[in-house]
Amino acid sequence: MFKLSLKVLLCVALISCLISCGFHIRGVTDVSFSSIFIQGNTLVISKNLKKSLNTSGVKVLDSTDNAELLLEMVGEESEKRILSLAGTGTVNEFELFYRVHYRTKSAGAPTWSPVQTVEARRDYTYSDANLLAKQDEEKRLNDNMHSDVISSIMRRLAALKK
Repeated sequence: MFKLSLKVLLCVALISCLISCGFHIRGVTDVSFSSIFIQGNTLVISKNLKKSLNTSGVKVLDSTDNAELLLEMVGEESEKRILSLAGTGTVNEFELFYRVHYRTKSAGAPTWSPVQTVEARRDYTYSDANLLAKQDEEKRLNDNMHSDVISSIMRRLAALKK
């Protein structure tokens, strides 16, 4: 009986610490529009961006009719650069970049906003001895950058006012 209450007390203390430090699960993004039409290029992140918009209560429409906001996906860039070399000339580190270019327009507005760019960057060490592991790490880093870019776009869309 004493061990059970000690476990409960420990759990309550842990939860209290998490709450007091400001930890909370990321919720939905509060946006000022309820429908959107996405046009332009189909990007790597397009499917997950639509999912994120739906999660936030925004209806992604198939046409511009009844859309409160138009989002044009202008393009995306993925880049991999050598960050450092070893004394023998082999690569030690790579730098990954992922950029998305987009612009927005309210339904009644006559002009588009200027093209905006969202970028994510990651560094990672490289070794030929661990080729498969490093390829997996690069894939995970790219997926993480895609998620970061989607979050940034959602925050920017939330900042738009009607």
